[in-house]
Amino acid sequence: MNSSNKCQWEVSEAEAGTRLDKWLAAAERLGSRSRALTAIERGRIFIDDLEQGSSDAARKLQPGETVRLWMDRPGTAQKRYYERQDAGLHLLYEDQSLLVINKPAGLLTVPLPAQPDEPSLLDQLRRYLRPQGKREPLVVHRIDRDTTGIVLFAKTHAAQQQLKSQFESHEATRVYLAVVYGHPNPAAGTWRDLLTWDRKELKQQRAKKRPERAKEAVCRYRLVERFKDSALIEVTLVTGKRNQIRVQAGLRGHPLVGEKIYVYEAPPPKLIRFNRQALHAYRLGFHHPIDGRHMEFESAPPDDFQQLLRQLREVTA
Repeated sequence: MNSSNKCQWEVSEAEAGTRLDKWLAAAERLGSRSRALTAIERGRIFIDDLEQGSSDAARKLQPGETVRLWMDRPGTAQKRYYERQDAGLHLLYEDQSLLVINKPAGLLTVPLPAQPDEPSLLDQLRRYLRPQGKREPLVVHRIDRDTTGIVLFAKTHAAQQQLKSQFESHEATRVYLAVVYGHPNPAAGTWRDLLTWDRKELKQQRAKKRPERAKEAVCRYRLVERFKDSALIEVTLVTGKRNQIRVQAGLRGHPLVGEKIYVYEAPPPKLIRFNRQALHAYRLGFHHPIDGRHMEFESAPPDDFQQLLRQLREVTA
């Protein structure tokens, strides 16, 4: 720390909550926001010995943290990739430990044993990583074939294990948007069911008793927008069972628009045409498996989902 190209500061109580880039831009430090952002992007800023990247520029500082500038650090910062289209993939984020992908409708997350030749997101990632000499992509969680939105993969077994543990302990945040028939009442609440996977029918069933294989499924919902015969709802998963939102909404008489399996009552008198279940995984939050920093990603619903909302608003107006 005595080298002339290294400086370090301690965050005071009065400075707590200030953005990292703004704090570094102060006259007594780097003197401008552009210099601060350049230093962050080039891997020259460390907080308590953890390198900071572009996604950390907006992080809020905590009192007592030590911020270090290493101006002449040899080499370049650890390579991080941000949102882009590459090899047919919509990548929201990539680094040496993980990949965050925005999955389109009609694509499996992973191959099905009964349909090994069916295209999947996992296969696409294998092709993307293979020329770079990188490891096999590792599954952290999945979403249904016709559900769109954010899916997380790991690049190492250590990262996969750490990320999966966050999902299993309900630390990860998974938020979906869905269009359902009817208007859930109350407008916000919790759905809680015992579900069991029917291996013959290949779908979830509500457990009549509490058999050994039954698992508790829990999610929180809130009504976002009310239409004439339907509603846009936001659903936050507490647990993450297969087809969970689809089955829990259907069990309460609010099947998803476009749903073909989990419809427990007679079809609504006025059918809303949509080619898939109207479900989109739009927000995912977790802690980075290596340095523990909080990461959160959002993905706007795709064009078909947006068009559905416009049509429902026109009918309601």
